[in-house]
This record gives sequence, structure tokens and C-alpha cells, in this order.
Amino acid sequence: MSTRLTTGGRLLNKAKQVTFSFNGKQFTGFEGDTLASALLANDQMMMGRSFKYHRPRGVVASGAEEPNALMNMGKDGEFEPNQRATTTELFDGLTCTSQNHWPSLEFDIGVANNYAARFLPAGFYYKTFMAPAAAWKHVFEPIVRQSAGLGKAPKDRDADRYEHFYAFFDVVVVGGGIAGLQAAKAAGQAGAKVLLVEQTAHWGGRAPVDGGTVEGAPVADFIEATVAELTAMENVTLRNRMMGAGVYDHGYVLGYERLTDHAPFLDGPRHRLWRIRAKQIVTATGAIERPLSFAGNDIPGVMLAAALRDYVENFGVSAGDRTVVVTNNDDAYRTAIALKKAGLDVPVILDARASGGGALMEEAKSLGIRVDVGKAIAKVKGGKRVTGVEICSQAGEGAALEEIKCDAVAMSGGWSPVVHLWSHCGGKLIWDDAQAHFRPDPERAPTSHDGRAFVVTAGSASGPLHLNAVLADGQSAGAAAAKAAGFDAPSQDTPKAEATEEAPMQPVWLMPQGAGPKLRMKAWLDYQNDVKVSDVRLAAQEGYESVEHTKRYTTLGMATDQGKLSNINGLAVLSDALNQPIPATGTTTFRPPYTPISMGAIAGEARADVFQPVRRTPIHDWHEENGAFFEPVGQWRRPYCFPRGEESHADAVTREINQTRKSVGLLDASTLGKIIVKGADAGKFLDMLYTNMMSTLKVGKCRYGLMCNENGFLMDDGVVARIDEDTFLCHTTTGGAERIHGWMEDWLQCEWWDWNVYTANVTEQYAQIAVVGPNARKVIEKLGGEMDVSKEALAFMSWKDGKIGDFEARAYRISFSGELSYEIAVPASQGRAFWDALLEAGEEFGIMPYGTEGLHVMRAEKGFIMIGDETDGTVIPQDLNLQWAISKKKEDFLGKRAQLRDHMASPERWKLAGFETLDGSVIPDGSYIVANGTNANGQRNVQGRVTSTYYSPTLDRGIAMGLLHHGPDRMGEVVEFNKVDGSTVKAKVVDPVFYDKDGEKQNV
Repeated sequence: MSTRLTTGGRLLNKAKQVTFSFNGKQFTGFEGDTLASALLANDQMMMGRSFKYHRPRGVVASGAEEPNALMNMGKDGEFEPNQRATTTELFDGLTCTSQNHWPSLEFDIGVANNYAARFLPAGFYYKTFMAPAAAWKHVFEPIVRQSAGLGKAPKDRDADRYEHFYAFFDVVVVGGGIAGLQAAKAAGQAGAKVLLVEQTAHWGGRAPVDGGTVEGAPVADFIEATVAELTAMENVTLRNRMMGAGVYDHGYVLGYERLTDHAPFLDGPRHRLWRIRAKQIVTATGAIERPLSFAGNDIPGVMLAAALRDYVENFGVSAGDRTVVVTNNDDAYRTAIALKKAGLDVPVILDARASGGGALMEEAKSLGIRVDVGKAIAKVKGGKRVTGVEICSQAGEGAALEEIKCDAVAMSGGWSPVVHLWSHCGGKLIWDDAQAHFRPDPERAPTSHDGRAFVVTAGSASGPLHLNAVLADGQSAGAAAAKAAGFDAPSQDTPKAEATEEAPMQPVWLMPQGAGPKLRMKAWLDYQNDVKVSDVRLAAQEGYESVEHTKRYTTLGMATDQGKLSNINGLAVLSDALNQPIPATGTTTFRPPYTPISMGAIAGEARADVFQPVRRTPIHDWHEENGAFFEPVGQWRRPYCFPRGEESHADAVTREINQTRKSVGLLDASTLGKIIVKGADAGKFLDMLYTNMMSTLKVGKCRYGLMCNENGFLMDDGVVARIDEDTFLCHTTTGGAERIHGWMEDWLQCEWWDWNVYTANVTEQYAQIAVVGPNARKVIEKLGGEMDVSKEALAFMSWKDGKIGDFEARAYRISFSGELSYEIAVPASQGRAFWDALLEAGEEFGIMPYGTEGLHVMRAEKGFIMIGDETDGTVIPQDLNLQWAISKKKEDFLGKRAQLRDHMASPERWKLAGFETLDGSVIPDGSYIVANGTNANGQRNVQGRVTSTYYSPTLDRGIAMGLLHHGPDRMGEVVEFNKVDGSTVKAKVVDPVFYDKDGEKQNV
């Protein structure tokens, strides 16, 4: 049984006992325990169930690579699923439950899958769920949905806080083992600004457990002294409990800091997501021990040898009284020695190497431990915990030579460098035959925009495993990073380290090497997803020769641990099945984050009221003071109308439109997107973005433009003004400003990176007010100032800078209402004052503000389209009769080729038309134009739909715009629109321009 030892426990504070619960049972542990060590100390060997077969699962590792011991942590607003017991620090009051079982962990009916395992091999779902088709919805899908996932999704609002942090460093060192400490020290001594991060709560990595000396003193003393030295350096920042989650282009590093997971009673954010820019990155991420593949290697009590050693040394916990050690390398002997010195029994060390080990083997023998070389485990005995092992020859087929009673198995299949961060940004790997692992190729490091390497590995992450080599590699990596960041690293002697020399390891990918089908079907590669050696061999047999295809067919490496323990063994088995070397098979893609990070950390502060902050114009307070009724437009709140007294919204809109058409109105247009595009290639760039020519636009002039996506569909529109030869100002829709700016940057950064173009979103830098109506010019002239706004001085579709009253302004002579109109931009800080001045100047003309609904009605009366009304992501400019806005001179623009496809150029597409109801009523929003007959579902056929529909105060009747089959060719025809109650309303097809077709009113 697993239990707490009286010795060991270097990380524990045994003076402070803590209480926690697991599946409703109360247990105790010590401050410094992890949840996994505390459960083992209480003889809780089984901690979960596997995903597919629901087999009993116990802890197998001691760190972030753990695939089995995943917990539902906390409750209510602090509930979080899939938390690793091995990385969860114990605290008083911790509550957790195991996952993926019903009705209980001990008795799980899902284990029936295990007994049907031969019928549920890799890829069975691709074959099973194909037929009959009707069974998917009523049989297969409900079962799959019920079975999907491991933990439970939280139901309550997250009670914790999270934050983002932005930082800039010369050198970022990821990993606080001895190599990372030495690298940070070397870079810091060179004068670089250094950040050192370590994912655990403790510095030094494995070194304090594995032992050795540095400069003649215990390695723990070296770690303590180095941490103290780094802490005293002002240019070095140390952060533990912080994981290097990902490395991206241009030295961008994502850090995940767990601030209060270990002490939830502390005030402050729970997690912090660091967004870091670094000149150089050192990944001192260590190495992970690999398991061995033998039958029953998943039974609770079978653990990695180094992990079992961690529990003894760090937490004073024994996984069992009698532990069989099985290995292909010398490191596992350290575990056997540690167990023996802790007073535990090691019946035998099974060394698969025919020649055995080196000095560590001799030390084990001197302690009285039996060592059998050339031997392997044929099978582990037991169900919910280990009861014994059958021993066989590694060179044989699994015939049992002896059975040994035991309650734990420590296995070691060698070590693999943690290359994830190196690989995230394109670092390449090479195969090391001597250590049987992939390691970083320093000649093919991740490179930045200038072609220079910006990531270097250190310590065992580079491949070396001996203490002295690890320290030396850390020193050289830190010095190299500092030099690459622009600092002269002083010459420093690397501390001399000593550790026991080890005999060469021998690759062992299956035990025994001639294991037959029955043993292979019980030899596990991916513990969480239940992928066996036989599954990978089956994938190869069925033609999945690519490692990426095999991964998806078998789900190897697709669990929450992302294959940290399973990938190399899986690659080796696949390579063997394909009769090719492992390097020829290659690796799967390493993707960030290194381990899962919380959704809360990703969101940061962006939740509740600040999830999508409400944006307000500089005139918003005036709108509120004057009773505006607001509507959301993107993230903005815009006045829909300004009702007075008991006035209805409809009456308010009518009043606002009538006053604007008759005299003058004001519109707060500050929300419209304003993007500056500047550079020698700005004209060429805009020619590609817009369907019409912008490069020929004269300075001081404006031009309406359409913007399409690559598929040819209309995505935005607006007026472009040319400010000078190299500068344009592009207006966008209110909801499109950020999206279009991002669209521009996407093309500039990814496709046209060599064009001399710069963009800036200045939407919120300016207040923009539309002065609209027959008396608009008189109001502006009354304000005074030097700007001449006469028809001759400021013609339609022109702009000019100047002074209006006391305000520096830019006036655009553009109209979205069909009336005489000026859109005037002033600095945002002067927006309210300018608005007030306009109201005062327009008082004699009865000036009044109008809202977005009045704007929409007036633009519909003029037949102007509205993005989001006339468009829905499937509409092209030609559908809206806007072919006049598509240049025939340009060779290309975004969407041009897409619009040449047959279905896009088809004459059968629905096209824009106007509609007037015969009875003057308003067509309901969302109505379709019905046609004769019914479809296969018994629904009436349709031939079009309404896009905009309003009551027009100007025409005193309902008007609408919509898309109709052959719309422009059917003028005067009467069609029917459906209504919610099942009836229809008849309307005549008319020109979509209902008001002032010749544009005389806007051109006065």
C-alpha cells in the first residue's frame, strides 16, 4: 500500500497539517504536498478512469506530464475541471472529485467498454457510425455526446479574478532548474534585463532529488546560492509558479502565472497571463522520462521511476512497500537506491540491457538489491492496483520465467528533451541515436524577421543529461543569448559539477521485444486516450503511414497532456511497423500552450462590464441629458431617436426626419470608422482593397468605395478622402472600424509586407457631426470662421480644412440623406463644445438632432444601401446594382476573381429593387417574397427577401428595399411578401430610389 514515510519530504512543512476532501472523503496532508502526493500518502492509489475503456488509472508522473490524475477542482464559482493532481499544491479546505466515471470511481459501469475492447480498436468509430444513417441522430449521437469529455463544464459564474501583464526583456529564460539558473546568471552578469520563470513553486528542477555536487558542495547549496545571487541583481526578475506557455514570432512569449491557486484565501488575481517581448529566449525546460510499453503498464501503482523517487524524496511518500524497478538506463537505479535507503523493499531491478548498468548498478547491488540483466516485464498483475509482475527475457516473446509479488512498479524508458517551446516557432529537431530521443538542432533554430535565431536551448532540453554538461550548457546558452541581445558577456568559469557516470542506455520500445498480439493489446502508449501498441500497428496496417494521420486515427497524443509521455514510444512503434527509422517517421506538430491554461487567464479582465466595454462618443452625455433612446451599434451606444414628453419612438423619428428635410438636423456621426492609410504605396494598396480606383483620386476630393472579401462578397463601404499625395482617410461603417483596420493590417503584414504603407485607426480621435438639411449651410456660416462652405468653394464630394467659428475643423461635403449635408470633424476633446455651438447657431432654424432610425429611413428613401441590411455575407456589389462602383481599368482587387465564377456572375441571382405596398403598409422585417409552388419540405417557394423596410414620413407610406429574382427587370410587377400570421402583403416593384432621384437637393 502507499503510505507516508517517516523520512524524506524535503518540500514539506510537517508542522502544518492541512485537511482536504476527495470524492467526499476527508483526508489530511502537509503544507508543501501536492494533491497527488497527499492522495498517495492516504493510500488512494486509484485517481481516475481512462477516457475510452474506463480502466482504473493511478498517478504515473509527478509533474506537468501527468496524463491520469485529473480532477474536478473546487465547487460552485470556483469549480474547474481537468486539473492535474501532480501540479496542484495542497491547501487547507481543498475539495476535488475524480472524473470520467459513473456512478462512482470504484464502481464504474463504463468499464464494460474494457471487456469489449477487442471490438473497439483504433478508428472503430469511423467504421461503426456510418450506417444506418438514421441511427446517427437517434442512437449514436446521444451516446457519443454522453461519453464525450473528461471533466464537467462549470455551471456557475467564475468567482475569481484574472489579469494580463505586458513586459519587455532582453532575455527570457524558461525553466528554473540548474541550467536555467546558470543561464539567467550568465545573461544577468552581462547586463541584460532578464526574466527567469519556473512552472513549479521550487527552484532547481530535478537536481536536488537526483543528487551530485557543484564545486564540491551538494547541488542544493549551489541552487540556494544562485537564487540568492539572482534575487540581488536589479536587472533580473524571478517568477516561480509561472509556465512558459508558448513562443511565437518576433520574440513573443506567453507566460502563465498561477498566483493564488495554492492559497485561495489570498486577495488578488488567481492567474496572470504575461505577454512578453524578448530579444532572446532561452528554453531550459529539462527532459521528461519515458514510460516502457509492457502489458499492464497502466495499472495503478505503475509509475515513472523518477516520479516515484520524487514522491519519496520531496514528499516522504511511498507508492508501495515492494517496488519492482524496470529500466533500459542507469537513472532508474537511483530510484531503487532511494527506496532501499528509505527502508523499502526492492525485490528486483530488471535491466533490459544484456550488459546491465554501470556504477549505479554496482551501488544497488552493494545494498543487497537483486539485479537481473536482459530481463523484462511480461505482464503486470492486478486490477485496481498492482499485485505482482511476471518476469521474462527481453529478447523473448513473453514466456513467464518468474512471478514476483509487489505493489508498485518503477519504470524508465529513457529521457526526452522538452522541445515544445523550441518547436513552437519553427525550431527543427535531430535524432540522437545514443540517447534515443529527438533534440533541438542548433543549426536550425527559430528565426525572426531578420533571419537571426532568437531561441536557444539550455541544459537537458538541449540533450545533455549529465550534471556537469547541463551546467556548462546553461552557462553557454545564457552568454550566447546576452550577446545576441547586444551585450558583451564577461568570461566566466562554469562551476564544476560531479555526478555518477552512467552506462549507455539501450532503446526499448516494447517489452519483451517479441511480444505477441495478446501482450501488445495490453501495452499502453497513451494512458488517457487508451491507445495501445496494437492500435498504432493497426493504423500502419490500414495505410496510415503519416505520423499526423496515425495521430488522428488512433488519437495518440491528442489527450490533455498532448502526448508528453506517449509520442516518442508511439513514433517508435509506428516506425517499426513501417520498417523505417524513427527520423524518417518524424514527429507530430508541437503547438502552444505547453500545458493547458485557464479560460479565465485568456480572457483576463475582459468579463462582465468590461467584456465588451461600451464605447461612447464625446457627445454621449448630451444625448443622455436630452432623453435619447439608445441602441447598440457594434460596441457603441448610438441614439436611436430623441423622444419628447409622451411621444412614441415612431413619432419622434417622424418629427426628426420632417425637420431635417424641411430645415436642418444634426447627427452625431462620431462612431463612423476613420482609418488613415499613409505611404508611397497607399494608393496601390487601396486599389487592391476597394472595387474602384482610389489611386486616381485628387487631393481634396472624396470617393465612395466598396470593399469585398476574397470570396467576392461585399463586406464594407464608405467614403475615402485623399489628404495629400501619400495620405488617405478611409471612412468605414460603425461596426466595421476595428474589423477593417485588422483586415488592412492582415494583408499588409502577411501578403504585401514589402509595400510602403502604414495604417492608423483614428476613429476615437475625432468627433464627427453631420449638419443636414436645406439650411445646413446657413447654420455653419452663422458660426463664422475662415472656412468658405459655399457650393463653389466646397463642392459635393470634396473636403477642406479650416476654421469654423472657434474650432479647427475638417468639413466633408458628403450626404447619406440626400439633403445638403456637411460632415464636420473636430478633435474629440472639442466635440461637445462644437455640438453645443451648432445647436445655438441653428436655433433660429429649429435645428434638432436626429438618431440612427431617422438616418436609416432617409438613406432608404434615397436608395442608399446599408452594410448589414442589404448585405449578409452572400451578397456581391452586382446584386445591389453597384457595378458602377467596380473599376473596369484595374487588373485586380480583392474579390475580383471570385466574382467571375459562374454562380457569382449568374443572371439568376437575386438583385436589388424597391417595393411599395399597395395598401401603404409597412412590410414586416425578415419577410420573404413568395413564389408559386412548394419545396420538398412543404414550404412555399421564395423568389426574394426584404432587406430594409420602413414607414417613410416624406412619402407617407411604407417603402422597402429587397433582393428579388430578376428584380431590376420586373418594374411595375406586383409581388407578395409573407407575414408572421401566414397572410401576405402585396407590393409593387419600383425603383429603389424613392426620393430626389436626380440628387438635386444634395447638390445645392
